[in-house]
Amino acid sequence: MANNYANPDVLVSTDYVAKHMHDPNVCIVEVDVDTKAYEEGHVPRAIGWNWQTQLCDTVQRDIIPKDELENLMRESGISNDTTVILYGDNNNWFAAWAFWQLRMYGHKDVRIMDGGRKKWLAEGKELSKDSPKIDKTTYKSSDPDQSLRAHLPQVMEEYKSNNSALVDVRSADEFTGKILAPPGLPETCQRGGHIPGAKNIGWGLACNDDGTFKSYDELKKLYAGKGVTEDKDVITYCRIGERSSHSWFVLKYLLGYPNVKNYDGSWTEWGNLVGAPVERGA
Repeated sequence: MANNYANPDVLVSTDYVAKHMHDPNVCIVEVDVDTKAYEEGHVPRAIGWNWQTQLCDTVQRDIIPKDELENLMRESGISNDTTVILYGDNNNWFAAWAFWQLRMYGHKDVRIMDGGRKKWLAEGKELSKDSPKIDKTTYKSSDPDQSLRAHLPQVMEEYKSNNSALVDVRSADEFTGKILAPPGLPETCQRGGHIPGAKNIGWGLACNDDGTFKSYDELKKLYAGKGVTEDKDVITYCRIGERSSHSWFVLKYLLGYPNVKNYDGSWTEWGNLVGAPVERGA
């Protein structure tokens, strides 16, 4: 695709998906905030993953365990050499969450449909309500690549460092501490605010009105304008780690920043921590 992204191959257009959705080595996966959206109509041959039950550890708070990831891939008809194309509602917010986890577990060819569900619907492209027939596969994952992830002890060290840039991708009202969580969302914290020194660059600012990602130059200007440059160790965070995986994707793959980690503990961890330093206001 155009736009001079550092890694253009991680994005495919809606036209590309329409052309390749019947390819035997392509698996299209829809991951939505609204877990009922898939049933209302989806890209033909796409399967649906539920972020609340299939893309996390349902016992302890963590990413999906390795054995469950392998089973999910097998049940989805995905082999190690399958091209996985992810898309979803809300400008691919949860598609990016799935992308982050698949990259952590070493799946080589995983991409995002630029514009997501919004653009597919706007273009009036074909929809299906049928669940595709799936032939189970074999799948073997690597251990999770922890270099793509920030844990609390590292964030505690990094937030004081001159070479670090913390990017809080939540809304301005969450960042300032006016609200604890977006309306209607249950995962919350004891205290509002943000990690001291973090820059507030909302995840949605990376997208155009049609759901596609902004150009390389626009994205570079967005982050550099807040001092988030490629020479820094960048850590993205939000409330529970999903919105920040979207910004992580932009920084690491579209802009090509060499050291970007997603802190999925995010504010529900930091904002509940006894004695953790907190800033409020803009």
